[in-house]
Amino acid sequence: MHKLFGVSLLLPLTALAAEPAAQAVAPIASSGIAGQLLQLLLGLLLVIGLIFLLAWLMRRVQQFGPRGGQQVIKIVASQALSPRDRLVLVQVGGEQVLLGLTPGRIAPLHVLKDPVHSPDGEPASSEFAQRLMGLLAKDQKDKS
Repeated sequence: MHKLFGVSLLLPLTALAAEPAAQAVAPIASSGIAGQLLQLLLGLLLVIGLIFLLAWLMRRVQQFGPRGGQQVIKIVASQALSPRDRLVLVQVGGEQVLLGLTPGRIAPLHVLKDPVHSPDGEPASSEFAQRLMGLLAKDQKDKS
């Protein structure tokens, strides 16, 4: 009789435990896969839109840099010595400094008395930037 009393007390608890589980399954089944896919798509579009908005804001903020977009420090030339080491000629004000760049250190190697000017009058760009600009120019020619 004592066991029967214990089982009768547990019976309402199991009924209460089964009820929330049935309620939790019902909304998932009723929403269907199309509703979940739509919700996923809208969330993805929201995140992509936020990324584009932040990129646009960063470009706008960078335009208002020091002295109307003019930089005080400019890279005049850069030369790779190895995959990880570079020589960089930097213009700071009216002075040019040759820097040695390694993964763990930046060392000033020489301060030039006479400034070196690039043949174009523009700062030298990296190989990647030159190749990218060449590909973009080629792409523009192909479109026209």
